[in-house]
Amino acid sequence: MKALQFTGNKTFDLQDVDLQPVAPGEVRLKVAYCGVCGTDVHIYHGAMAQRLTLPQVIGHEVSAEIDVVGEGVSGWQVGDRVTVRPLKPGQAMAVDNGVRHIGQNLKFIGIDTPGGMQQYWNVPANTLHRLPDNLPLTIGAMVEPLAVACHDVRLGEVKAGENVVIIGGGPIGMLIALVARQKGANVLISEVNEARLQLAESMGLATVNPKDTDLVAHVENFTKGAMADVVFEVSGVQAGVTTMTQLPRVRGRIVMVAIHAEPKAVDLFRFFWRELKLIGARVYEPEDFEEAIALAASEASTPGTLPLGALITQISPLADAKSVFETIDNNPAGMKYLLQCDL
Repeated sequence: MKALQFTGNKTFDLQDVDLQPVAPGEVRLKVAYCGVCGTDVHIYHGAMAQRLTLPQVIGHEVSAEIDVVGEGVSGWQVGDRVTVRPLKPGQAMAVDNGVRHIGQNLKFIGIDTPGGMQQYWNVPANTLHRLPDNLPLTIGAMVEPLAVACHDVRLGEVKAGENVVIIGGGPIGMLIALVARQKGANVLISEVNEARLQLAESMGLATVNPKDTDLVAHVENFTKGAMADVVFEVSGVQAGVTTMTQLPRVRGRIVMVAIHAEPKAVDLFRFFWRELKLIGARVYEPEDFEEAIALAASEASTPGTLPLGALITQISPLADAKSVFETIDNNPAGMKYLLQCDL
């Protein structure tokens, strides 16, 4: 089979490798598509090197069909269409507080262990989620990032009629906006890239460019003076962190979605003054995957419900991965890039 090996230094090598035996409790997947996540791009740039064993296959946003069912696996059969929730919680620790999806011994499949940028991929059967027959496998590869958005919106406790501001209109920010709108919220995306603003507007989302407009004043006008019930910080930059505390109403919520690898300055006085709540949100839980699949399927049956296809910028063969990563570096307006693995 073909496997895309990341060898470090922004280099990939598409190799012929042997199929791995399927261990008890595992299935072998025939991978259809694998999305390129922001985490994959960070790995490409040299981040998280301590978690990789080079050469290594990366990738975790996958749609696939089951090729082989391992010993002791029930409820699955060859040909089932699936996606993967790429988490291996490991041994539970007291510090985990029973929250296994971000436990201390968590291993992320596709980072800490081999991932999905290959023709066939062995994964634990307990990571599988079934894809409905009416869902194209291209959209099936969008379920994992959509589950991130579902988790973020769920932890933010977004309700119908609430005012929601998303700072950062990249792939996850856009998905959060779509999920929050589906919940009945009034959604505004703050983004500096004009192409992304145009994409959001084409999907009927309200937008603002904070480089051209006073964002605080715009939010005040958008909410008729009420300000935001929930703010999602998805930009990952200091400007977003600075602004996020200026937008919520009294007892509003801020959901921290972006990964800030370095400490940032935060206006703690605003938390005191308006009794704000800051919520961290990381990856997802099984119910978020099930919600994401249901939402994706609703779009497949009722176009316009959640236009995930509009977020797919490019689909390329696995052999073109190097040029895809270079394109992502050179095209900040791009959204979701898929690698086709079943060629």
